[in-house]
Amino acid sequence: MYTVKGKADKDYLLTEHMPLVKRLAHHMKAKLPPSVEVDDLVQAGMMGLLDAINRYEEHHGAQFETYAVLRIRGAMLDELRNSDWLPRSMRQNMRKIETAMQALQQKLGHPPSESEVAKMLKLSLAEYQDMLSDGGGHQLVYYEDFHDPDGNDSFLDRYAVDDADPLRSLLEGDFRQAVIEAIDSLPPREKILMGLYYEEELNLKEIGAVMGVSESRVSQLHTQAVARLRAALRERAWTGPA
Repeated sequence: MYTVKGKADKDYLLTEHMPLVKRLAHHMKAKLPPSVEVDDLVQAGMMGLLDAINRYEEHHGAQFETYAVLRIRGAMLDELRNSDWLPRSMRQNMRKIETAMQALQQKLGHPPSESEVAKMLKLSLAEYQDMLSDGGGHQLVYYEDFHDPDGNDSFLDRYAVDDADPLRSLLEGDFRQAVIEAIDSLPPREKILMGLYYEEELNLKEIGAVMGVSESRVSQLHTQAVARLRAALRERAWTGPA
């Protein structure tokens, strides 16, 4: 039964966490193309917050805000996915960059420089950096990444267990360790950038001020770092730990 007290509790959670939705929306917008409206992210995030309020139970073993952040971000990502905000051509370009990075990493034994990746792709450095700028908003994981291109079992199925949250299974298992190792192997500058963005939650403009570069340059470096991580994680996903 839906009690008056229950409604009051839900109304309180909704009002209390509206600023969280806006903060997450603006943080996500910082790495997305100009065509994405922050208001659309906020609207989707509010739906995620409502879903979190309706689903949350104390026995989840997590603070409500921790649970709500997952639901809010998930709702925003669903909105982006449904609106197809990153054109297929851009994803194909990013896949070319990832493939080049993976090949150069194996050949050189160290993370390739921008010039080395550009040369591998037969592009000038400026053209390569323009490609990185166009790929702003490239995600670490896409749904299609969870499927083996050879038609075998889903990568998601390999890591999930019965009656478990697949994302939690990924983050608590070998995949989480793979992410940690991939971040640790990033070039120092990109490693610092990722720490400022994901741990300190600075926006691109603030990171630029810290690193002494323009906001657009931070965006390029962020996209490049994500491409490095995706290349490393994709190889790890299908070959397993070394």
